[in-house]
Amino acid sequence: MGTLRTRSRQAAGFTLIELMIVVAIIAILAAIAVPIYSDYITRGKLTEAQNNLSALRVQMEQYFQDNRTYLDSAGANCGVTMPATGSNSAVKYFTYTCAATSSTYKITATGATTQTANFTFTIDQNNVHATTSANNWYSGSMANCWVTAKGSCQ
Repeated sequence: MGTLRTRSRQAAGFTLIELMIVVAIIAILAAIAVPIYSDYITRGKLTEAQNNLSALRVQMEQYFQDNRTYLDSAGANCGVTMPATGSNSAVKYFTYTCAATSSTYKITATGATTQTANFTFTIDQNNVHATTSANNWYSGSMANCWVTAKGSCQ
């Protein structure tokens, strides 16, 4: 005669405490990762200004070679047209302005979106790169460099 065996089955699954621990771990990781990712995205947008300012400087020097002045033919504006922000333009995150005399100029890139709003970069005829506003990303002197990341000015 066989004995009847009964198996007691334990309940499978996660307890509420285990789930809450997982949720807490995910929340801590997200609290660390989101600000770092946001800074990474902003850093990527800063390169637009720095690349365009360098390109505009080359154009201004070429214009000076041809015309012996940085002013346009009317003598009122820079000899090079500043790029315009628009949906069909490669310029998306900054606006560009230029102030010039016959022998000097300064081109300024000012942040135009919420992520770049507190950033302002300049370049002049002597190739002096300056950051006049950097959203508290850098605490040292920014008179001769562009802020490229938090704590980094090149």
